[in-house]
Amino acid sequence: MGALEGLRVLEAGTLIAGPFCGQLLADHGAEVIKIEPPPARRPGGDPMRQWGQGKPVWFPVIARNKKTITLDLSDPRGQALVRRLVRRADIMVENFRPGTLEGWNLGWEVLRAENPGLILVRVSGYGQSGPYARRAGFGAIGEAMGGLRALVGEPDRPPARVGISIGDSLAATFACLGALMALHHRHRTGEGQVVDSAIYEAVLAVMESTVPEYTEAGVVRERSGSILPGNAPSNVYPCRDGEILIGANQDGVFRRLCEAMGAPELARDPRYATHAARGANQAELDARIAAWTAGLAVAEALARLEAAGVPAGRLYRVPDMLEDPHFAAREALVAVPHPEYGSLMMQAVAPRLSATPGAVRWAGPPLGAHNDEIYRGLLGLSDAELADLRQAGVI
Repeated sequence: MGALEGLRVLEAGTLIAGPFCGQLLADHGAEVIKIEPPPARRPGGDPMRQWGQGKPVWFPVIARNKKTITLDLSDPRGQALVRRLVRRADIMVENFRPGTLEGWNLGWEVLRAENPGLILVRVSGYGQSGPYARRAGFGAIGEAMGGLRALVGEPDRPPARVGISIGDSLAATFACLGALMALHHRHRTGEGQVVDSAIYEAVLAVMESTVPEYTEAGVVRERSGSILPGNAPSNVYPCRDGEILIGANQDGVFRRLCEAMGAPELARDPRYATHAARGANQAELDARIAAWTAGLAVAEALARLEAAGVPAGRLYRVPDMLEDPHFAAREALVAVPHPEYGSLMMQAVAPRLSATPGAVRWAGPPLGAHNDEIYRGLLGLSDAELADLRQAGVI
């Protein structure tokens, strides 16, 4: 059982920023009904069905645990069906450009009239208000506007990108958090509300102290490669057969690192004895540590650091995760049955709840796989009505 069992969620959106919110809710037990365009309107449904490097395996992850129906939201008959579904839903998630739902006669006032307790989660590039609201906004643009892109990469090169769609996923995660807050408010008052999650604001929310560093000290953070200026030692260091990451920027941990290096005197050296001193001499300190690690194999370096209680680890890629005993013991990766691939490996549910942990119950299903269950079973449509809607391309 998941903590959100008994909640019904309508997911009307595509790609990542809305659907990842739906995935999080579904992972913890909510019944998530994903609405996709019917073949007559957009062959193939959500474009995520075609995404993935090597093979199109992204949709089975982001649509896991969901039910999928086809429905043309631009058709008045489709809009009428959405309003009927809203009456039976707790949450609706959408990530269209602001104004799109309103253009389909499905804006907040219309939906709230159908269900005053509804929580409408709206994920967009710039939010539902303000001069940029109706601009097209993708995750990459939100990462740039929120300040992240300018900080990623080496200082002597153009900005790089994080290798995943972090802006979309952050906005979706904050959207999920907002939905759960709104549920608590509804539990107390019976009142639904709108959750407005903007990608650029989700990125901005995790930008730490960058704003007051500028307003109070005139400091604009810039790209710094593999280090965070002023926090040392915390970097990637070379070994004979690879690389390791060491994080020892707290005084007590740094002392333990010096002991592991066989150089306890470094912890008393005025250049390194305090956090501020280590930050001021960061490059020199990193060079000393690199000279030590370069003489060791990865396994030997990690063993010494673990024995000393110093946080350290290898830079994992997926093959490393599949072979790691800790991943296996915690079942951090799970094999999910899939009709095409037999079973598909993917990340497990997070976070872990002790009493209601949630689970990956099935992979993302075929397009319209739950049309009969939802339209016939939930809404009570007749065979004749379903046939007419199919014939008209509404579902």
